[in-house]
Amino acid sequence: MDSKDISLGKLTFQTDSCLAYLTLEKGLSDNSIVSYQNDLEQFASFCVKKLKRSNWLQVNSFDVSDWLYDLSEAGLSNSTLCRKLSALRTFDTFLLRERVTVKSFMDLVSGPRLQRKAPEVLSISEMEKLLAVPDSSSPLDLRDRAILELLYSSGLRVSELCSLPLQMVDLEHGALKVLGKGSKERVVPIGGKALMSLKNYIDKGRPSIVKSNTGSALFISRRGAPISRKTIWLMVVNAGKAACIEKPVKPHALRHSFATHLLSGGADLRVIQELLGHADIATTQIYAAVDAARVVSAHEEHHPRSQGDADIL
Repeated sequence: MDSKDISLGKLTFQTDSCLAYLTLEKGLSDNSIVSYQNDLEQFASFCVKKLKRSNWLQVNSFDVSDWLYDLSEAGLSNSTLCRKLSALRTFDTFLLRERVTVKSFMDLVSGPRLQRKAPEVLSISEMEKLLAVPDSSSPLDLRDRAILELLYSSGLRVSELCSLPLQMVDLEHGALKVLGKGSKERVVPIGGKALMSLKNYIDKGRPSIVKSNTGSALFISRRGAPISRKTIWLMVVNAGKAACIEKPVKPHALRHSFATHLLSGGADLRVIQELLGHADIATTQIYAAVDAARVVSAHEEHHPRSQGDADIL
């Protein structure tokens, strides 16, 4: 066996241990684990094949910087580099905790500055057009309307909606229990119109597409299986086109619109944080910036003293 393969095996053994820890102890989702695995294995391969490292004790901050430089030269975006750095920081902490290493290899690493883009938000009138697209009483139209209404009414992530079991929906009290990131549960309300659409789907739509092998998933495909994220993504994109909305419409835009419209209506930022399931209030604060920009834009467009050149005194 090649010495490179032996060294890589030693390094990836520790990454596998870290992934097991993140799965069992931290409760990270399958998608998060796959992302961590790809990033850590990529860095381990770089350390062995390019830098000739044989164990994690030999890895230092300059190695991380070299890796980032290579990735940047390959055209990766700053947001992707920041995500990979986050995976490395978690892994570095794990190695120190397990006493595999005695010194952090991330202490001196400074990543690229990440400028967070303002989320794409639909106006209230655009949302009304989008929600009106599924306009028939066919089972799939009833399902699609319920999905659109629920994404906007409750601010769910698509992954949360796909995995939502029927028994977690409380139609009587207009609420549902969601299993979010890190397996954290939260209860979110269902708006009146969303509740009506959901009842119609459960009573008239879902029974028509249930198959013998259908489980407890609330939203199912025409084959009776739990609906996929790809199916929802395509449905939302096509609905945006059918509604003649000029900006790109994707599922997460409904979550962004939910938060922004709540804030515009006077909701407290902490309440929105809880509804969205954000662990950090800083993540929610981007909506405050979006709302402030909207207010400034409206003032400039409509206030009589905001238009034209300013008088020089």
